[in-house]
Order: sequence, then structure tokens, then C-alpha cells
Amino acid sequence: MFLTSYSESYAHGFFDNGFYLRTAMFRWSVQNTGACSWGWAWKERKAGRLSDDEIVTLEANWRVGIRAGYTLSFGTIAPLYRGAMGLAAPSDVSQTSVDRFWDDFGAEILTASNMVHLKITQLPNAGQYPALTPRQREVLRWVADGKTTQDIATLLGLSVGTVEKHLRLARDTLGVETTAHAVAKASFLNQLNYG
Repeated sequence: MFLTSYSESYAHGFFDNGFYLRTAMFRWSVQNTGACSWGWAWKERKAGRLSDDEIVTLEANWRVGIRAGYTLSFGTIAPLYRGAMGLAAPSDVSQTSVDRFWDDFGAEILTASNMVHLKITQLPNAGQYPALTPRQREVLRWVADGKTTQDIATLLGLSVGTVEKHLRLARDTLGVETTAHAVAKASFLNQLNYG
């Protein structure tokens, strides 16, 4: 998922075409957690430690006014929830000014950014799959809690056949063959705890 305030044309080039994958700050964010001044990339370039692609992207961003900022990389317990945030200053603000601002407010910015990242990772991610209905989520949550079909029917005041129908529809929606797989996939997609 990409959220940006850049122009649509820049965002398409940067994200859709994988431009971001070739930046020094992307490499830093994959290898580190925390905050990094974009001044690091320029120091790495001066030291000869950037790849040709990283140099090209650094210069391309400079030409369009993306010159100073910070990259934040968030720690996570699951690689699929790895996230990063690029905070760019206006083109007329120097990296030195941004670094001074970060010295004063960086801890607060990093705390707020971590909270945003954690909230985003909890949003449902249906992707190519439609969202489960509230009843499908409910019966899958009961299965995840170790309840049998009969238990779920009793708890919800439904017939066993109706519970089985909801489980079958949940499996169909998620494109899986077993209920155990449906529970795992719905959990992975953050659909069990939503709604």
C-alpha cells in the first residue's frame, strides 16, 4: 500500500514503475529500523557506496525538487507488515534545516508515525478477495477459538446447516478448500477482527 501527497504523475513513476526500489533510502529502510536523514544518502554517494541505480534515483529526485527529508522504517514481527515512510521537505528547505527540525521534534514525529503504521497494518486487506460478510467473520472467529460447528450453531442460535453454509461461503470467498485454511487466510488478511 502506498500513500502519498506527491503529484499523480510522480507517484505513478515512483511506485508503479518500481523507482522507489532503486533508491538508497529504500535499501536503508529494508536493513534498518528507525529514522535516517536523507543526508546519509549523499554521504554514501560521496564515499562511493551507492549503486549506479541509487545514484540515478538520487539525482532524478533532486531534479524534481525532492532533496531533503527523512526516511522512517518500522520494526515488525512479520515481514509482510514491514513499512517505511518518506518525509520530504519543500524543495527550498536544506537538509541541514530539516536535521535541526528533526533534532527538536524527531522523537514526537517518530512516535506518531509508528502509531499510524500500526493502525495501517490492522486495516483489512482483501486484495483480490472480496470482504467476508459479518456472519462469515463471526463463524470463522468461533472456529479459530476452537468451537465445533455444533457449538457455533448453539452459540449463534442457528442450525448446523446454516453454520456450514457460512463456512462454505467463507472458503469460497477466500479461494481455499479447508476451513482451517480459511481461518488462516482471513487472519492474514486482517478480516477476522474487522467489523
